[in-house]
Amino acid sequence: MSGPTRVATRRRFRDILSRNHATGLLWAALVVMMVHVIGTIGYKIIGGAQTTWLDSFYMTFVTVATIGYGEIVDLSGHPWGRVFTVFIAFTGIGTMTYMFSTVTVMILESDLNQTLKRNRMQKAIAKLSDHYIICGIGRVGSNVATELTKTARRLVVIEESEHAIAAYSENHPDALVLHGDGADDDVLRAAGIDRAAGVFAVTGDDSRNIVISLSVKQIAPKARVVARVHDIRNADKARRAGADEIVSPDFTGGMRIASAMIRPHVVSFMDQMLRRDDGLRVEEVLIPAGMAPRPLGDLTAKSRDFLLMATHRRGEWLFNPDPEYRIEPGDALVIMTNPAGRAAVESLLEARKA
Repeated sequence: MSGPTRVATRRRFRDILSRNHATGLLWAALVVMMVHVIGTIGYKIIGGAQTTWLDSFYMTFVTVATIGYGEIVDLSGHPWGRVFTVFIAFTGIGTMTYMFSTVTVMILESDLNQTLKRNRMQKAIAKLSDHYIICGIGRVGSNVATELTKTARRLVVIEESEHAIAAYSENHPDALVLHGDGADDDVLRAAGIDRAAGVFAVTGDDSRNIVISLSVKQIAPKARVVARVHDIRNADKARRAGADEIVSPDFTGGMRIASAMIRPHVVSFMDQMLRRDDGLRVEEVLIPAGMAPRPLGDLTAKSRDFLLMATHRRGEWLFNPDPEYRIEPGDALVIMTNPAGRAAVESLLEARKA
């Protein structure tokens, strides 16, 4: 069963349960109302002219509510008075019990489901390593999460807004989402910051993203941090706080618009690549430590699974490198591939250590 189908099935199941509970409560409320109406009319008839409508209603209420203040309406003059009271008590008390039990079940189901979900989530997060943490799951954060998912990378979301969490979880029921502040050390630790490969500080508040960057670097200095800033003037502050990379959607959007005009075919190619469902991307793979320097041709023979585009070493780029170029640990290979191809290259490099 596909992901969207599972989501739709779970949603329908929850809707059915909710409708069943709501329908049961509605019918129970109608029955209680009818019991009070019938009881009020019945006690008025039983009590006779000296009994007021208020007395009759009160007699019905105390009977159904099991308060037991005594017979407000005199039942001794009518042979079926106490039998009628038994009927009102049995029907009313039974219906009220059903109403309270239904409400209790709804509350317990909600609390129990949330507790079980949190426990499952914490266990799943505890097993993660080299994953990514997204602080803020708004429009930008959602797109980041989509890209990570498409390229087969594991992620944990931290979000303060319950509304944003509900909106994201509705379409991603299996997502690992923590409710809290991404700048909170305890929340970051709960998300596995000590084992994470990197953190995206992409809330809508520049100051919050700066604080998140600072908090991450204090706990896990080796974790890479990419921070979003709305005002490009905050870029230097974010870098000083520990962000490894700064992204301004406004600045990037302006560059994208300019590129669409002056290099439309390149932009069209990149757009098509990002929209593909097979996860084809320009990726980077690091040469692992412990590998002796050797020619690039010995490491990555030509393959249809990936295309080697460039190498990166200590700030220097080499595009379309020669097969005789000697690669060293710490170098980065820039390749165009899909998630399976990236994993194959990483496995190949690990297998050729030393």
